[in-house]
Amino acid sequence: MRARGDPAAAAAAAPHVVGAGSIILPVHNAEPWLNECLESVLQQDFEGSMELSVFNDASKDKSMTIIEKWKVKLEGSGIPVVIGGHASPSPRGVGYSKNQAIAQSSGSYLCFLDSDDVMMPQRVRLQLEAAAQHPTSVFTSNGPTVIMPTWFCSRAWFSHVGPFDEGGQGVPEDLLFFYNHLRKGGGVVRVDQSLLLYRYHPDAATHSVLETTIWTHRVRFLEERVLPHWAAFTIWNAGRQGRRLYRSLAAGTRRKVVAFCDVDENKIRKGFYCHEDSQERPKPRVPILHFRAARPPFVICVKLDLTGGAFENNLRSLHLQEGRDFLHFS
Repeated sequence: MRARGDPAAAAAAAPHVVGAGSIILPVHNAEPWLNECLESVLQQDFEGSMELSVFNDASKDKSMTIIEKWKVKLEGSGIPVVIGGHASPSPRGVGYSKNQAIAQSSGSYLCFLDSDDVMMPQRVRLQLEAAAQHPTSVFTSNGPTVIMPTWFCSRAWFSHVGPFDEGGQGVPEDLLFFYNHLRKGGGVVRVDQSLLLYRYHPDAATHSVLETTIWTHRVRFLEERVLPHWAAFTIWNAGRQGRRLYRSLAAGTRRKVVAFCDVDENKIRKGFYCHEDSQERPKPRVPILHFRAARPPFVICVKLDLTGGAFENNLRSLHLQEGRDFLHFS
């Protein structure tokens, strides 16, 4: 189903409660976790119409046996279950599976769930209530990051932004979708409750995406969306992450970096960072300053909650506005 015309208007016009919810569940070899995941679907306290849309991506374990067992139990409790899939020798990937599960579903709102995660009973109810008020937003629960399995959005908005990239293993389909969502003016609304137990384990699909791939996409998006609006900027962190960001920037963007800043007296005493791999002659030497001597805007490459509040206090003391004077890249 593709939204026609204004996606915000289409989303706002969609029914918000009755017949609204489709839980989107891609599955690949999820036998160890499926029972707990599907039990959490059954335990939802949402009183409107809700369906589960499962797409089996060439599982070779007992995932389908478990799904068929739960189909009887869920439908007996008034939750229709739509099952699709394929039995090819190799899986097509998470992006393909999500797209197929969405295509075979019918709800006005899409609740994304990974087969190794567990929803809290109030998840669908609270996120659907929020989504009815913000038709062009993606919804997540509380926490330090925007984690894909907590996403919830209208079908109309997904149709406007999507589909997911189907490149398969090694492609961060959720990050690419999220960047397209932002490019099209979408927002992010957080429901400030714990709505999902996120399971991190050695077999998780996230491990198929290289950290360098994520880093490259993040840097390119930073260069696309933010840095063109700044004539010059300072990188906050003269250590490894700050230097890595500097080296990752395109040559023209690197020339906008007027300084690094830090609190480490040893780095500040050194006075500068020399980009040894640069093809420029002479090689660029970027000053390293104390953060109070540096000028905004800042790209901050310091992780939060790692310094006992010292970094956060230093940042607050400058009375800067996030988005205008600084952004976090960590």
